[in-house]
Amino acid sequence: MAASAMELSKRSIVSSYRQLLLTICWLVVVLQVAAAKMSADEVKKHLDLGKKLLSEGDLTGALTHYHSAVEGDPTNYLTFYKRATVYLAIGRSKSALPDLDKTLELRPDFSSARLQRASVLLKRSKLDAANADYEHVLKQQPDHAEAREQLDSIAPIRNALQNAYAFKQQRDCNGVVAVLEPIIEKLPWDADIREMRADCYMEMGMYHKAISDIRVTTKLISDNTAAYFRLSKVYYSLGDLEDTLREVRECLKLDPDHKECYPFYKKVKKLNKQFTKAEELISQGQYEEAIGKLDSAMKTESSEYHYEMRVLGRKCHSYYKMHRISEAVKVCSDVLRRDPDNVNALCDRAETYILDEKFQDAINDFQAATKIEGHPQQADEGLQRAQKLLKQSQKRDYYKILGVKRSCTKGEVIKAYRRKAMKWHPDHYKGKDKKLAEKMFIDIAAAKEVLTNPEKRAKFDQGEDPLDPEQQSQQGFHGSPFGGGFPFGGDGGGGHFKFHFG
Repeated sequence: MAASAMELSKRSIVSSYRQLLLTICWLVVVLQVAAAKMSADEVKKHLDLGKKLLSEGDLTGALTHYHSAVEGDPTNYLTFYKRATVYLAIGRSKSALPDLDKTLELRPDFSSARLQRASVLLKRSKLDAANADYEHVLKQQPDHAEAREQLDSIAPIRNALQNAYAFKQQRDCNGVVAVLEPIIEKLPWDADIREMRADCYMEMGMYHKAISDIRVTTKLISDNTAAYFRLSKVYYSLGDLEDTLREVRECLKLDPDHKECYPFYKKVKKLNKQFTKAEELISQGQYEEAIGKLDSAMKTESSEYHYEMRVLGRKCHSYYKMHRISEAVKVCSDVLRRDPDNVNALCDRAETYILDEKFQDAINDFQAATKIEGHPQQADEGLQRAQKLLKQSQKRDYYKILGVKRSCTKGEVIKAYRRKAMKWHPDHYKGKDKKLAEKMFIDIAAAKEVLTNPEKRAKFDQGEDPLDPEQQSQQGFHGSPFGGGFPFGGDGGGGHFKFHFG
């Protein structure tokens, strides 16, 4: 009896355990069904939100919701297709392809997806795969016009590509560019042919077109440090330091320790800093210090044409501003030997010639500058001024009268005046020609009057004689600069002179 009771008890426990397991399994199934139902609701919600954001133009937001929809229901071909269309809309064709593949795996007869995939494959130059997709569509829909047109274009594209590579082998860049021009419109996402055309543009000296092609490859190839480095080198060869730094920094964002980008970045940053400081010193009138910085820049980069010319051009300007005539003419002439249309060097050399009173040479340089398209107003104004100064020099030149340079200071003017006055004052003149002494002394006094007066001197330096009654008639000026009549008493014929040196 006891054994029988124990047996019954064991059976009861086993039965209860089985019942519990069945209950648990049932609950799991119920929960899975509930989860599946909730997941379907969530998927629909994400699809609706994705559609709404897509209609509003928020592609990034729409993509986020399509990601969630795909994760929630990886068996729905439409979720993959919709995400693929968003990828294409934001230019991520490489990401769109796997979604289009999955769409067609789930729904092989979905012709819209197959056409979309064929288009992507064609643009990426996957000609065999694109050909197969277009043929598949035409088997289902023999009259499909788009599929027929695209399929018929593939054979000519193959032939054109073969021709392009043949021209490349022959180093015929004109032939490569001519062949690729219409082909790239059909295969815009083929990085290889973009690079091929960029190589030819570089060889032909069409650098900005090369830049456009190289830049496209930074989007077609992930983490394309080589393209960013190449862009930075092209900009550097053009003398554009700001764009050089921008591109090399993009390279370093992808690889901070890039073996080519990092040392190049350090060099360009240093050179840019040197030029920036030099320009700052020039703007402050510290020309000697600026020349020192420019010489340092030449040590940093001594082989690139654009930077050597930039250094020489700014030294030309600085020497002119410092009135170092021989050095200015030498450096400016060096610039113009290499670049005859350098308008800044022409203007700076012309201004230097004016300082040296070589007015015809200044006129020649300003005239050359005015013939250059887009020349600065300084060239036109300088030409007029140089012409006036030449005409003026053929009459009365106050600098020559006192024997001073155009760059002289007020103190140098007064010193020269005193020296000349001691020689030509009629009361002290030892020669026989008193009339000559009177004339010379009047001219000396007039020169001092003009060159010690900032306003009058500025007028004279612009080619206008402030003491010329004819030139000043429109300004209401009459009489001599000394207040009327002969400036030293009498009627100009032997009056008494008082000797002043101040």
